[in-house]
Amino acid sequence: MTLLSPSEHGLLDRAAAAPMLARVQEWAAINSGSRNLDGLARMANVLADAFSVLPGALRLIDPAPVETVQPDGQIRMIDHGRHLHLSVRPDAPVRLLLTGHMDTVFAIDHPFQTQSWLEPGVLNGPGVADMKGGIAVMLAALGAIEASGAVTTLGYDVIINSDEEVGSPSSAALLRDMAAGKVAAFTYEPALPDGTLAGARAGSGNFSIIVTGRSAHAGRNPEEGRNALLAAADLALRLKAGSGAGFSCNPAKIDGGGPNNVVPDHAVLRVNFRPRTPEDERAARALIDREMMAVARDHDVSLHLHGGFGRPPKPMDAKAQRLFGLVRQCGADLGLAIGWRDTGGVCDGNNIAACGVPVVDTMGVRGGSIHSDAEFLMTDSLAERARLSALAIWRIAQGHYDKYDKEGMTI
Repeated sequence: MTLLSPSEHGLLDRAAAAPMLARVQEWAAINSGSRNLDGLARMANVLADAFSVLPGALRLIDPAPVETVQPDGQIRMIDHGRHLHLSVRPDAPVRLLLTGHMDTVFAIDHPFQTQSWLEPGVLNGPGVADMKGGIAVMLAALGAIEASGAVTTLGYDVIINSDEEVGSPSSAALLRDMAAGKVAAFTYEPALPDGTLAGARAGSGNFSIIVTGRSAHAGRNPEEGRNALLAAADLALRLKAGSGAGFSCNPAKIDGGGPNNVVPDHAVLRVNFRPRTPEDERAARALIDREMMAVARDHDVSLHLHGGFGRPPKPMDAKAQRLFGLVRQCGADLGLAIGWRDTGGVCDGNNIAACGVPVVDTMGVRGGSIHSDAEFLMTDSLAERARLSALAIWRIAQGHYDKYDKEGMTI
């Protein structure tokens, strides 16, 4: 165990004293579903006010343009909310990236809109764990760091985007730009209820495949038609059959069809792939190309592919293991056992790691049942995780990042 210094004790006390629970409850009362632009605008303004207590330049950034495929196969632009960016001491020798997201999966008309106490210390509510609790932890840790008055070596960028729950399509370039030159990154997705962190993550790719056939009367001349719905279904089966240990495939939806007496000339297949490695991602893309060609040939239809692998696979490489080792040691010094396990879930940590920056992406609160109306936050983890984050940031600023292996042992 590493003894905590007097300056570290003061840092931890300041982090734990922040009014995190009140902030979470205020923020969770604002519906900020990914498609609720008014709610996202309100959330962005509230967060800008909260983060304005930190030094540096704060701005709200317009989202990058994003295309989407409509059920009728037409491609149009889709709007997203603005993203918060805070830049503090950009010329400092040690620079970090800290990220979170203000959006939730709960739309403005979703029945889950209110908070309740499941039991003392367990708060149920939309976004309380994923990730308004995490944003509160981030702000508390950074506030404590700034109050320490001894962080001249540390610079950081904060990104809180508005579209993480839909794959970060309008903020991916912003995340990539802000990752440049950073020694490490923390993302404030929730940890598991027992405090376990996410290690390696699979990647994710979302695709819409537009199928165009030829309509005909289903009784009079069906042989002259080219059934786009049938071709889309055949493609879904082929893609699923071609997936394996390296990547999964989930055909999720087929848009198209019409009256029973008309051969459908249009369909859109929606499908998701989860590759474990960059090699698996390439194999999945080769499968898509191969089977699209086969279906076009066998059904005499045309196909157009839209989408891509927006979340690259995130391995636990040597740099990530060192960063995890530092977090684990910080946890041990606080009396916390920090473990990790691989997951098939994805987040902005995937995108950051793809830039060559090590990231621990579950630095947020302990909680669970996220993306459901049973979502909960364990409120004692607010102070706990603020202390952990503040200590980890402090030690990176002091040059301790390369001193640990994945087990938290000094090297």
